[in-house]
Amino acid sequence: MTPKRRHGGGRATRAQERGVVVLAGEDRNDCAILAELIRAHRPDIGAAAKLVRINDPVRLRRKSGPKLTAAVEVLVGKARAKARQQRAELHGFVVHEDLDGFTDAHYGQIRRTLADELARQCPGFRTAFALAAWESEGWLLLFPEAFPHVHPRWKVPTHLLDKDTGRVKDAKEELKRGLGMPLFRESDGPAVAREAQQRGLIPSPRGTNRSYEDFVGDLASWN
Repeated sequence: MTPKRRHGGGRATRAQERGVVVLAGEDRNDCAILAELIRAHRPDIGAAAKLVRINDPVRLRRKSGPKLTAAVEVLVGKARAKARQQRAELHGFVVHEDLDGFTDAHYGQIRRTLADELARQCPGFRTAFALAAWESEGWLLLFPEAFPHVHPRWKVPTHLLDKDTGRVKDAKEELKRGLGMPLFRESDGPAVAREAQQRGLIPSPRGTNRSYEDFVGDLASWN
């Protein structure tokens, strides 16, 4: 009789039942923002699967053909390896990259190419693609009431409220100039997203952003 081994085996079994959703992004801040959005839009996923990230930065949007196929193959391999490391079933793979551009026809073409290649290489589990326009901070502008909860003196400028934030160039710089002191930093993004999630702001964004809506649509399609 080996109680310790039985106990350890029980933990592995529960992990396998729960599963994981793997996140990949340009950096850990973007992945943390994604995690809060997933928790807000799909609390069922958060309850059924652990959200984990891989460290490899995503660099897909300038690739095409065999180079894109190879780059996605590497990311998918890392996602599968992360699930094995967690001793869990891979329930889904969420990939983020900043577009550094507007939500125009060019955006639509890039997103379709990348999202289709990701889905093609992941036939056994669900995928979602977050091609953020202009960048993740453009998505944060959809939740202006969250900013003062991170720093009481912060207030999103009026000219950035209730807009199509997919048409705001360099939203990060706009926030640095407009919020006041202390200066907004990229590392503040996860805290803003967390406040938005915890305060129930995310289901009712102020303004629009096609890239955000496309990502939410991907999550909504998960059965």
